[in-house]
Amino acid sequence: MILPPLRYVRPRTLPEATTLLTEIDGSAVLAGGQSMINALKLDLAQPTALVDVHRLDELRGIEVTADGTLVIGAAVTYAKIAASPVVRRLQPSVAEMAEGLVDRQVRNRGTIGGNCCLNDPTNNFPPLLAALGAFFHTASTAGRRSITTDTFFSGSLATSLRLGELLTSVHIRPLEVGTRVAHRHLQLAADSWALARAVVRLDVIDGMVDGARVVLGAVPGSPLRLTAVEDAVTGRQADASLIEPALAAFDGSGVEAVGDAHASAAYRVEMAGVQLRRAIESAVEHDVEQETTRSTAA
Repeated sequence: MILPPLRYVRPRTLPEATTLLTEIDGSAVLAGGQSMINALKLDLAQPTALVDVHRLDELRGIEVTADGTLVIGAAVTYAKIAASPVVRRLQPSVAEMAEGLVDRQVRNRGTIGGNCCLNDPTNNFPPLLAALGAFFHTASTAGRRSITTDTFFSGSLATSLRLGELLTSVHIRPLEVGTRVAHRHLQLAADSWALARAVVRLDVIDGMVDGARVVLGAVPGSPLRLTAVEDAVTGRQADASLIEPALAAFDGSGVEAVGDAHASAAYRVEMAGVQLRRAIESAVEHDVEQETTRSTAA
């Protein structure tokens, strides 16, 4: 499809970018372009201007703060995240997620900021970052903000970003000793979108679950926290016995799935429960494997 006429601008600094987004009515951010270009081709978006931010140095770094928080610039690509030794060491689930995204071409262009700002229910990073309790830094001509995932993701294809505001970085606090993170999803194909997704984070102290964050993806309103499941597993032994109370707390009644040509709504809800079970299994079994490895090495 031939694109309609629009203005293209490439700011050289972050302040210039936020000024352009504020002053140009109908402007939109262009980062990796993996979603925006397709939206333009399908006439699903009609911006008056594209503000290209993917070369801004302020958005392209991976850093660690003094307290161990991992900071990933909004324009960092999936490929760079997957290849980063720092990400692999501090947040292995984030590197693993990036490494498994779609295909090499998408990984080389797609950005973590674009993935989060689109907040498509099938997107990979929003549920994972919600489970990790990440937060976001933004910038605009009015100043800067720090936003938690619970506030940032406000519904399907929606975030709490304000007009003229730009996501600058994703912040993930260090994992505590004993924290276990697992994500599982059901896809149409290896390089396709998910029909159901679940992410589980268990904070374990002395073999007991001290706290949990359980999140569904690939459903309307994604990422969707399952607070009833979190309450059901907290205070219990961190082993396979968690599965029964977790699934008992998840009856699917609070999940509004949508059926289409690929799967019915009922099937999607059923598969969400399956992915939840598999994520919990992975979280508890992964720790057993680690303990076995350490014992063998000793």
